[in-house]
Amino acid sequence: MNDLVIDPVDELLSEIRLGRMVVLLDDDDATHNAGGVMVAAEHCEADHITFMARRARGLVCLALTRERCRQLDLPPMVEGGGEHANFTLSIEAARGIDTGISAADRAHTVRVAVAPHAQPADIVQPGHIFPLAATPGGVLTRAGHTEAAVDYARLAGLTPAAVLTDVLGADGGLASAAELAAFAREHSLKLGTIADLIHYRLLHERTIERVREGEVATAHGTFRLTVYRDNNDGELHLALSRGHIQPDSPTLVRVHTRSTLRDLLGSHLREGNSWALQDALAHIGAAGKGVLVLLARPESEEALLHSIDLALGEDRPSPPAATDTYNTIGLGSQILRDLGVGQIHLLGAPMKYNAISGFGLEVLETIRPAASQPGEPR
Repeated sequence: MNDLVIDPVDELLSEIRLGRMVVLLDDDDATHNAGGVMVAAEHCEADHITFMARRARGLVCLALTRERCRQLDLPPMVEGGGEHANFTLSIEAARGIDTGISAADRAHTVRVAVAPHAQPADIVQPGHIFPLAATPGGVLTRAGHTEAAVDYARLAGLTPAAVLTDVLGADGGLASAAELAAFAREHSLKLGTIADLIHYRLLHERTIERVREGEVATAHGTFRLTVYRDNNDGELHLALSRGHIQPDSPTLVRVHTRSTLRDLLGSHLREGNSWALQDALAHIGAAGKGVLVLLARPESEEALLHSIDLALGEDRPSPPAATDTYNTIGLGSQILRDLGVGQIHLLGAPMKYNAISGFGLEVLETIRPAASQPGEPR
């Protein structure tokens, strides 16, 4: 039973404007969540750092826009994509601090980094503050905590930057939804969700626009093609839909990023969750109703090499870090919402789909290619 009491976005924005901390979690699903605490960077004081270190107990980070990272000449900590690549090298204020580790020193570093005319010479590396580069478009593009923190600061009328950290539970792992709610109550902090923030932003803005649409013939029947432009980077994304799409009627959905081996060479990989483009299109065509979203995301070198290893039968200790999962969810969800999708039978891997309730979407089930046969959703 969901007994979380979530505060409205407007109330969180009021708190953030006043320099107070708030607690953020993915959505109002009490059974599975992740969350942390944030404060607007320009309001960051030593007390905030102390609270995060002692009470929340996660790594204290600084969420910045990509523009600010370029302004400070902050290189990524990890090259080549992946969800962990939004960390930059750690930083310290070049002047005005002692060792850099104290709460006062770290708060000073934060304020130096987000000052309007900050320059690369104002900071040194490495340091005790860990910047994170938010994806352009915020939670509408990547439904992550970094983007949410920056969005909340921006919507509050402040510098789009925030100090944030995960909240750890009693067992030392990430706090559960119930623990996050108790944490917020104990410290009299407002509790908000990324899902509500997505919904709030969608009422006023979005990052995609339709640029072409019409009927196209494919090997699997006639589909309606809709072309979207991402206003953040100008890339074009395609959606192929078939049948009458309604929010309250389950729809087969595949949100697809390119795989050279699967899509161009037709290789069958040992991973059981990855659909080839033509297989997904055939499945939707046979069902008579569904949507395939084809995102114009380049395949990273890491992902391609991993696919090659699988095709060659090479055993590796683990697959690469999930590449741009949140980006795929945010951008794909905007397109699905625009097409009228609500309830989803997803052609893909079972996983936690971060805050998609904010887009008005619900994943009813996931369908693996090996276990699926063309036809109506199960």
